[in-house]
Amino acid sequence: MSARTSSPETSPEATEAPHRAGFACFVGRPNAGKSTLTNALVGQKVAITSNRPQTTRHTVRGIVHRPEAQLILVDTPGLHKPRTLLGERLNDVVRTTWAEVDVIGFCLPADQKLGPGDRYIAKELAAIKKTPKVAVVTKTDLVDSQTLAEQLIAIDQLGKELGLEWAEIVPVSAVGDQQVGLLADLLVPLLPESPALYPEGDLTDEPEQVMVAELIREAALEGVRDELPHSIAVVVEEMLPREDRPADKPLLDIHANVYIERPSQKGIIIGPKGKRLKEVGTKSRKHIEALLGTPVFLDLHVKVAKDWQRDPKQLRKLGF
Repeated sequence: MSARTSSPETSPEATEAPHRAGFACFVGRPNAGKSTLTNALVGQKVAITSNRPQTTRHTVRGIVHRPEAQLILVDTPGLHKPRTLLGERLNDVVRTTWAEVDVIGFCLPADQKLGPGDRYIAKELAAIKKTPKVAVVTKTDLVDSQTLAEQLIAIDQLGKELGLEWAEIVPVSAVGDQQVGLLADLLVPLLPESPALYPEGDLTDEPEQVMVAELIREAALEGVRDELPHSIAVVVEEMLPREDRPADKPLLDIHANVYIERPSQKGIIIGPKGKRLKEVGTKSRKHIEALLGTPVFLDLHVKVAKDWQRDPKQLRKLGF
């Protein structure tokens, strides 16, 4: 077993290496640290992170630019046993993505023993023969070296049991910025030889409107009670530069709707005297302004879309 914990040596020929570019995706059960890792590798916030499982719904691509390579990260929803039509669609997104990428990173948190959810995903991965698989042990900052060693052995065993060959097993901490660069070093050689696929400086190919909606949803998810997360969807209705503004003082008007499934959830999002919704606006506006590099006026409304997770027509309307 070779868990990598130090930089690979560079050989003299390495400088002559051909340029590589390709797609890598991180998989793992919900809340395994996939989005945080994507953001750490790109060096900027492109995927929404939340301590609530199942917050990623869109395939957010983060792009890591290096002189010798371009690594495009595809962030998928966590694979899980679906209970709703939305759940089934999210699982389909995951499987389609796996079939199309050049390398798969399986995220397994260091602080949680391997469970049935991990085994379920590992079995699915074992069936995909051609694509190289890297086991990424996340959240190493939360455990001692003994626990980490046990986890590395368990992951190696799991691979042997299921006939799943790991190209690498890499422990990382995205929060502590440990070995994140090393992970990129190990993913790059697994990509095909290719010129860059995206212009230098691009960090993601997500449309701005989708990213803005995700930032609002992230802020709305913070601090709400457990019954809400799956029920929140955000649609940005329009983004328009405010007219009659001097060139040096632009303002972007963003109108967005926060959709929930039941009228009873409205109060949770809005909060007493509109306090929560105001906080959501303030918090997400900061991130949106940083993302777009321009001052923003954010207009938020909360609307009820009854049982949207189970209704194909509503799902389409909300972009799933």
